Amino acid sequence: MSRTLSQPVTVAFDYTRSTGPVLGNFFSCLRDRVIVGGRTSSGAVLVPPLEYDPVTHQATTDFVPVGPGGVLTSWTWVPEPVLGQPFDRPFAWALVTFDGADAPMLLALDADYGSIRTGMRVSVRWADERTGAITDIACVEAEVEVREAPRPRSQSTPVTGIVTPVSLDYLYAASPEESAFFSALAQGRIIGQRCPVCHHVYVPPRGACPVDGVPTMDAVELAHTGTVTTFCIVNVPFLGQKIAPPYVAAYVLLDGADIAIQHLVQGIAADEVRMGMRVEAVWRPREEWGTTIENIAHFRPTGEPDADYETYRRHL
Repeated sequence: MSRTLSQPVTVAFDYTRSTGPVLGNFFSCLRDRVIVGGRTSSGAVLVPPLEYDPVTHQATTDFVPVGPGGVLTSWTWVPEPVLGQPFDRPFAWALVTFDGADAPMLLALDADYGSIRTGMRVSVRWADERTGAITDIACVEAEVEVREAPRPRSQSTPVTGIVTPVSLDYLYAASPEESAFFSALAQGRIIGQRCPVCHHVYVPPRGACPVDGVPTMDAVELAHTGTVTTFCIVNVPFLGQKIAPPYVAAYVLLDGADIAIQHLVQGIAADEVRMGMRVEAVWRPREEWGTTIENIAHFRPTGEPDADYETYRRHL
């Protein structure tokens, strides 16, 4: 068995959503250095405002300016900030109840560890450039003597949508079977694992057969040819897309395997790809190979007659 492989992975995308009238008003006010809460049917003022009253389920319409000063009700220290957090130095996450509000709001607190205490007065530090997002509040900090009163918001264009970058970093540790699979790809080979009971061959390999629940035992080297079982024509562009649409993402059942793998099909017009089409792997130049499925650039038609439906119908 080859050595176990691992790889740092970052999953990132921009989350885009419309704000609606309630949160849209909240973000529009932040852009104008105003914090507003929403008054519920019980009379409580919540920040940020809820879109609907938790008791009556009516849309929130009563907005109340609060802050920008408030009281620190709870906090936790962050000694080692990670990428994407408000500061690259130690800081605190704090629950702050703004003046005029009845519930706290989570914000970053910029202060020395020794100076923080529950019940201390804090106030907002605004971002230099405000766009109508929660980051318009850069943080809170210990309140100075002069308190800024709530300001009326301007009649600027309301915020109707926000874009929030989302990112997750983690270390992916491949199983011994997956490590063998990726190591074989670095040698220009495709391998699977066979179940000793049902004799199904899984690629990429699995540590156990999902049908019989027993460990897979034998490594099986597979052909570089296969059959398209199902496919999707991608027509919609998206951020980070490496191939201009339209293109085809397909499930390819490699000869000798009992489960299909997903990959690109090129070398043919997207509208000519079909179920049953016989394809072969196209490998990148050897000097570009690593321990990755991307060693296979794509699959292309072999020119053979289409496979009979009965040969792949159980793999759709």
